[in-house]
Amino acid sequence: MTLRDIPEIAALRSSRGVIRIPPEIDVPITGRVRQLIDTSEFHRLAHIRQLGLVSLVYPAANHTRLEHSLGVYRNALLYVDRLADEPRFAAAVEPDDIERFLVSALLHDLGHWPFCHPIEDISLPQVPGHELFANSFLLEGEIADTLRDDWGIPPRDVLEMLSGKPQARRDRIFRSMLSGPIDVDKMDYLMRDSLHAGVPYGRNFDRHRLIQSLCLNKMGDGLAISDKGKTAAEMMVFARYVMFSEVYWHHAVRSATAMLQRAFYLLHGMLDLDPLFRMTESPWIDSLTAAARDSPAEELLSGLFGPTRRLYKRVVQYSLFQEPNLYHGLARRPYSWLVRCAEQFAALASTALSRVVAPHEILLDAPPASLEVEFQIEIYFSKEQYYRPLGDISPVVKTLAREQFDDYVKRVRLFVHPRLATAMRDLPRLPELISEAIERTE
Repeated sequence: MTLRDIPEIAALRSSRGVIRIPPEIDVPITGRVRQLIDTSEFHRLAHIRQLGLVSLVYPAANHTRLEHSLGVYRNALLYVDRLADEPRFAAAVEPDDIERFLVSALLHDLGHWPFCHPIEDISLPQVPGHELFANSFLLEGEIADTLRDDWGIPPRDVLEMLSGKPQARRDRIFRSMLSGPIDVDKMDYLMRDSLHAGVPYGRNFDRHRLIQSLCLNKMGDGLAISDKGKTAAEMMVFARYVMFSEVYWHHAVRSATAMLQRAFYLLHGMLDLDPLFRMTESPWIDSLTAAARDSPAEELLSGLFGPTRRLYKRVVQYSLFQEPNLYHGLARRPYSWLVRCAEQFAALASTALSRVVAPHEILLDAPPASLEVEFQIEIYFSKEQYYRPLGDISPVVKTLAREQFDDYVKRVRLFVHPRLATAMRDLPRLPELISEAIERTE
């Protein structure tokens, strides 16, 4: 059997058995794919929003992780269909490997819970990564039975592809297709998030051209692109940069994120996390709200999920090039340290304003310790038959990807309760107070 004889790849050329997702994309669905997406574990993704709190700023950004997962799966089909013409790829993989990759692409978000990424970013020891949390969904239950019975795939093989450290060359290839500079995940979420947010930024790169230019790198253990895809790759780098700047790290989105993070931090010790993380979004919010009753977290959650949106106000923000000392003083600190620093600032502000400022009314938002993946990929020049890193031949990529992406997109921000915003902005020594809070926290 050739790679294109795999039923799912062959289904790309059939108009039968498709699911339509935005924007007018047909996802081919075979019987055994249908068995996976009809399981309760997969269907829960239909009730978890892909962007969570972003909808508080961009009201139409309510698309789900199920929609995204189907988009990623279709990208996986297109990647394999293109790479089937690459002799080194065809020689390195078997049809069984491709089936395992396709299943992994479809199930890559299975371990996500509501508002997963903001909670993961605060790195609490009690909170597992979503990759690890996927274990129970993959290794037991309907998903596991379907993988064994309908696909002939041991569930642990899928788990290893999603979260393991690949050793074999073929597994390194698949890993770059699932989690790399131009992986099937980014190819979908940039476009889909942009579409639903109602902004053009994530759609302004040529996805078709990029896919058609896919090949293997010089070592033959990861993705590269031919020189025909160079401009499309540059545009994808820029699309990612602008989406972070204008959507994912929009100041009001970060205000909502900081509110949720502080509320969860205040409550996590009294929550049973395993059943909580198995919930869909609505019961998850209800459970957190119930646990917050008569505590400081109640006000934070009410501003996010109550009848009236009431986000904390941005008082000041600092980027690396504006205030490097304050930026470095707060960026990539452990979340518990940021909470202590906010408490120190609340005490200093209480004195400066001659009024009580409660600790939970001050939120410091800063880039987390984990960094975004840098955009390093090789370009293959077929006529000359040599490879060059994209950053060496592209000023766009050199600037936006080789320089530390996070330092120029993710800012340090001080958010305060709306009742404090005007008085706080009028404080004459605000930067000095923040510096003093940092020194007291060290």
